[in-house]
Amino acid sequence: MARAIMARECTCSDASRREVAEIAAALGTDIERGLGAVEARARLARGGRNELRAAPAVPAWKRLLAQFNDPLIYLLLAAIVVTLVVWEIEGRTGLPFDAIVIAVIVVLNAILGFVQEARAENAAAALAKMTEVSSGVIRDGTPLRIPSAELVCGDLLVLAEGDAVGADARLVRAATLFVQEASLTGESEAVLKDVATRADAASIADQQNMVFKGTAVVQGTGLALVTSTGMDTQMGAIAALLEGTQEDPTPLQREVTRIGRMLGIAVLVIAVIVVGSILLTSEIRSASDLLGVLLLGVSLAVAAVPEGLPAILSVVLALGVQRMAARNAIVKRLSSVETLGSASVICSDKTGTLTRSEMTIVRVATLSGSTEVSGVGYAPEGEVQQAGQPLADGALHAEQVVVLSGGSLAGNADLRQAAGGGWEIQGDPTEAAFLVAERKLGVHERRQGRFERVGELPFTSERKMMSVIAIDHEHDDARVLIAKGAPDVLLARCTHARLGPDVVVLDDGLRSRLLGEVDEMSDAALRPLAVAYRPLAAGEDAGRNAALETDLIFVGTVGIIDPPREEAAQAIADAHRAGIRVIMITGDHPRTAARIAADLGVVQAGAEAITGIEIDAMDDARFAEAVRTTSVFARVAPAHKLRIVDALQAEGQVVAMTGDGVNDAPALKSADIGVAMGRTGTEVTKEAAKMILADDNFATIVEAVREGRGILDNITKFLRYLLSSNMGEVLTIFLGVVGAGVIGLTAPDEAVVVPLLATQILWINLLTDSWPAMAMGVDPHTDDVMARRPRRPDERVIDARMWMGVVQIGLVMALVALLTIDLFLPGGLIEGAHDIDTARTAGFTVLVFAQLFNCFNARSAVTSAFHRPFVNPWLWAAVALSALLQVAVVHLAFLNQAFGTVPLTGEQWLICLAMGSAVLWFGESRKLVLRLASAPAAASFSSDVRLHE
Repeated sequence: MARAIMARECTCSDASRREVAEIAAALGTDIERGLGAVEARARLARGGRNELRAAPAVPAWKRLLAQFNDPLIYLLLAAIVVTLVVWEIEGRTGLPFDAIVIAVIVVLNAILGFVQEARAENAAAALAKMTEVSSGVIRDGTPLRIPSAELVCGDLLVLAEGDAVGADARLVRAATLFVQEASLTGESEAVLKDVATRADAASIADQQNMVFKGTAVVQGTGLALVTSTGMDTQMGAIAALLEGTQEDPTPLQREVTRIGRMLGIAVLVIAVIVVGSILLTSEIRSASDLLGVLLLGVSLAVAAVPEGLPAILSVVLALGVQRMAARNAIVKRLSSVETLGSASVICSDKTGTLTRSEMTIVRVATLSGSTEVSGVGYAPEGEVQQAGQPLADGALHAEQVVVLSGGSLAGNADLRQAAGGGWEIQGDPTEAAFLVAERKLGVHERRQGRFERVGELPFTSERKMMSVIAIDHEHDDARVLIAKGAPDVLLARCTHARLGPDVVVLDDGLRSRLLGEVDEMSDAALRPLAVAYRPLAAGEDAGRNAALETDLIFVGTVGIIDPPREEAAQAIADAHRAGIRVIMITGDHPRTAARIAADLGVVQAGAEAITGIEIDAMDDARFAEAVRTTSVFARVAPAHKLRIVDALQAEGQVVAMTGDGVNDAPALKSADIGVAMGRTGTEVTKEAAKMILADDNFATIVEAVREGRGILDNITKFLRYLLSSNMGEVLTIFLGVVGAGVIGLTAPDEAVVVPLLATQILWINLLTDSWPAMAMGVDPHTDDVMARRPRRPDERVIDARMWMGVVQIGLVMALVALLTIDLFLPGGLIEGAHDIDTARTAGFTVLVFAQLFNCFNARSAVTSAFHRPFVNPWLWAAVALSALLQVAVVHLAFLNQAFGTVPLTGEQWLICLAMGSAVLWFGESRKLVLRLASAPAAASFSSDVRLHE
């Protein structure tokens, strides 16, 4: 029944050939007011969310079973079966403890893997929620912004430049509306849309009166009636091409997988050697003896391979990304974390990113003179002054009215007083600055009653201007074009200028004077913006194209200030300290850009900016040299941003690029880390970006780099810990078997004597490879991550020095464990007086303690474990829990039987603790040597940073 109702609501087949009124009637929609909120909710409940079909969720029981789908687990399951068979053959004597212990460990490992996977999926779902696309709609006559997934058939969709079209819809109105449909049709050029009803059927590419889900508005505005949602859209029709695709593994994930595979092969070889050595050197008296040897080999292979690495890696990345989101940096893909850790250049916009984006007009210059505007921010508190006094009526006042009212009219921002009394804006902050200044002059009400806007030539970053066409009700409803834009661009289109109530010819002398005033504003770090106009003859505006923007009358220039963010200068200094170059790219005047860049510390005072015009005149070689030596680019277009990114990447740099406009999307997509603005950015740039700044703040980018480096550090920590710990287990068994006679590892009543039992190895693997490793993944920064050069993209996480440390620490673990066994056993290098069970229990405990001490050792390759040792309570909790479980294994009777252990005395526990701590002391000595060796390199890097600054 619900499907039938929904079908009636969406009976809009071939909507391009039907009149808007007919479609609206079929959908039950008011073209002016849209759907009612209650009806929209009802339709959403009946028809479902506006989403493409996703792969069905895998049931929890299937995901749990998938944890057993691993070759190493198959080995353990086979070992359980063989153990039970031997137990049956030997008459079911006692309980099959080996089989029980192995089964319990297999189940616990599966549960841990399941929990880790669930945490990673939950984190990814939370990130997807943060980055969902939104759409503008009109419901109950009120403009709203809602998640695109909540669009329903019959919604009135509001389209503006930078919007991602949320559903298939029939256009009701369109003003210079260009839509990029390459994602659907493959057509590279944006399509100009109109509302005319088609007379015949047409392909998607030729349906100019329709907009489609997944496409992007690149220019203009429009209003459209939603005709299809979800899988009923044109994008839904080809969604099958997207189903089943998976995100490629990141370089780090591939490296971890490669290491796991390599270790697996190496350990299988070692396991075969160990088993072969035992079989050759020991007397096998029964099937049970043979089974014990085989179980040892299987357990060694399972314990030595960190099979939990991929799951822990995913969880650590996901949790790290959540922490970044809490700091306003929303990373859309986990792989971007790796790239953030390698960022070597940050290309940043100025407005709103390095500055506060509270644009305020502080100076207005016209032919009759200039004025100062008091007050800062969006509250219309202040006044227009000349020489410190309120501006009086006269020629200057008349010119100022035209500048501020004209600039307010030629914009789409809105200034309103909130319920709490404060003032807030909607739209572009620069346009809002005119509205505020106009209110300070006290002429906004007259302008609102006098002019009626009837057309618009939108702003684009290539044109650097916009114009509106308005009816002047005070002059017989004559039509006039008002333009606002960059002074140099606007002056090039002007032939006359306004002087009081008169219009004069704009000769070379006046043009030079006006450009001089622009330079003065730029030198004062003000952003200049000019206003011009032209009366239109009757019928002249019919075309409403750029040809109208000629023979303009220049009125004046305003100087706008956007105060730098207080935290931006420190963030830039931090970036320089981290070896990251900061490049400022802006559409502002080059002098303004250079002044603000110097104030913030991007460049030295006196440095010059390169403009877009200069870039266009450069060949590739000259441009590459300019990018290497210049850190301020002004008056640039989006195409220049893309060229800058390409040049930097050609030099081997890892580039982060910020952007907010729809035309920034190509540069953001090409950059290694495309960064979109969360507040001012368009939906298209957010989709193209890999990271979104929720607060539009440059300092957040630097914090994200810091967090990215910290996450990579934590990954390195648990890799160092897991690999060295597992290496210790492998070497303990291997050296214990090879050197059994040296340490006195013999017993007359045992045919096969090994340093550790199979169940003990599996227990160590379960105990130390799970929670301690996970706790290390959320470890606070141990080292100063911003005091070193960026990580090279081709640099391995596990390099030769780390492998050397892994082997050394593993060897120390093995030696102290075997030395403890020798200490307790009669004979060997050190004479002892205990039986094999006590010696093996002590060696087993020492190996556990050594790995727990290694947790603190592995937190840094060079920094002492005693540096801020208590900053990670999760690590201490994991270590304490593991230690308590080891005490239980040693002292509880039923676990004694399961793991072949015996209780230890207090003195023996102290010996085990002291022997296990040897790993920590060895690590501290090794780090001291490394610190002394690396001191000259660190001093050289600090010197390079100071020179750069």
